[in-house]
Formats: sequence, C-alpha cells, structure tokens
Amino acid sequence: MNPLGIAAVLVALLAASTVIGLVWRSTTGRIRAVSRSDERIRVSELSADAVAGSGATLLQFSTEFCSPCRTTNSLLRGLAAELPGITHVDVDVTTRPDLADRFTLLQSPTTLILDASGTVRARIGGAPRIADVRAELGRILHTA
Repeated sequence: MNPLGIAAVLVALLAASTVIGLVWRSTTGRIRAVSRSDERIRVSELSADAVAGSGATLLQFSTEFCSPCRTTNSLLRGLAAELPGITHVDVDVTTRPDLADRFTLLQSPTTLILDASGTVRARIGGAPRIADVRAELGRILHTA
C-alpha cells in the first residue's frame, strides 16, 4: 500500500473513533425515561439492609473497583438525605453477578430511579448529572 493510502486509512480511523467517542460521551450519564415497566422491584430482595423510599428510590448498581461509582454514591446519598421520601440503595454487583443479567447492566455505575411502588421510571448509565436526577425525581413525585 502506498503512503497516501496508509495516511487516508489512519485519518478515517481517527475520524471514526472521534465520532464514536463523542457520541458515547454525550449519552453517558443521561437519564433515559422508561416508557413502560411491568416489573416491580423490591429493594429488600437485592440487599439485606435496603429500604425503599416512600416517594422514590435511587437504586445504584456499582462494582468494587469503580471510581465513578464512589462519587455517584456520595452524590446520590447526599441528594436522598436532602429530599424527604427519597432513599438511596447501592448494590455491589461483584457480590451479586446475577443482577447484571437481570437488569441488563452494561456499565457501572448504573442507576435506576424507582417510584414509590418499585416500578422503574428512569435509567442512567454512567455517572449521573445531579440536576437531571433532581428534575426526574420532581417529575416522579409530582405525578404520584
């Protein structure tokens, strides 16, 4: 292959990887509303010391060696302490690998926002944006 062809292939690979990276970055941490969920999650089944919130539950799935998970835990725990009726539950998937399949966990942290009945109302892959979580909780509590 000639040098011009090699340069063209390298530029194409660089452009493709840049586009993929920008798309991934723009979707990580965004809240995806769950349009319809028939499954009700009882958080007490996932963790022995877990208690669901009377208004909503922030159900976080983490792994042991995930640094964004620790930051997410701190932010969500603080938000739950600040808002009445909201609880935060952190489940370590390394001790419960069955949950990765059950909830189709593709990255950590993954956070599910449950309403008072335990129905999944929203899903966040990656570290969430706190303002978005606060707005979603407002929508869930307002419709309850």
